[in-house]
Amino acid sequence: MSSSNKSILVFQSDFGLVDGAVSAMEGVALSVDDALKIHHLTHDITPYNIFEGSYRLFQTVSYWPKGTVFVSVVDPGVGTKRKSVVALTNDGQYIVTPDNGTLTHLANSIGFSAIREIEESVNRRKNTEHSYTFHGRDVYAYTGARLAAGVISFEEVGNELSVERIVKLPLVETHFNKNTHSVQGVVDILDVRFGSLWTSITRDEFNMLKPSFGQKYEVTISNDSTMVYQNQITYGHSFAEVAIGSPIIYINSVDRVGIAINQGSFSRAYNIGVGSNWKVAIRKVD
Repeated sequence: MSSSNKSILVFQSDFGLVDGAVSAMEGVALSVDDALKIHHLTHDITPYNIFEGSYRLFQTVSYWPKGTVFVSVVDPGVGTKRKSVVALTNDGQYIVTPDNGTLTHLANSIGFSAIREIEESVNRRKNTEHSYTFHGRDVYAYTGARLAAGVISFEEVGNELSVERIVKLPLVETHFNKNTHSVQGVVDILDVRFGSLWTSITRDEFNMLKPSFGQKYEVTISNDSTMVYQNQITYGHSFAEVAIGSPIIYINSVDRVGIAINQGSFSRAYNIGVGSNWKVAIRKVD
């Protein structure tokens, strides 16, 4: 970890900001080293939604300097035997988190060069051994701060584990149908504030349709076997290429197919949710 970046610490959780949980984590970190530069990815992860926490790390981590330490706490299994780990990405960032699937998207994108289990007899706040429900404060913030501040090295986190054996959530594969000239994926997540749909379909997978900007594509969205939406939508560079209130297909900031309404919320307009049951099919119109 380079000395110029060793004091960067980034927090993510599903705690929200309505009580003192996040502030307590900050306080623990600053008690380790009050020169730490603390930043926040988000604390508005949907409660208990590990997939969403994993996706937000994928959306963000690669843009931070080598040596940055992320503490991600979406931990419905707190107090159980799930492992607490620090993972080192191939780009040199550290992720301090429960090994419960939070590392899924990063494993598939950046990848990890090493992972270590947190040895809690060393890397845990003193006198918290009988506290079982706030590992975000007592284990993860504390370990993350010690790592970011250079108090401990990565090797001192604990024993090395097999990168191949980390817990991964199931991801839906894109299907390409030559006969119908269509690709099918799912709605992975929302661009929450604006209500755009971020699908699992990558740019390369969409390019199998040989798309052209300005061309219309039939978009069908189903919740399991129930069709919720079907319409022809223009493929464009950006939102302003269609009229206000009109839908558009675009490639989003993480190189996936997005579906939006210019200055509107697609998800609210059509009651679209996220997850593997929300299927999206995009067909080239003849």
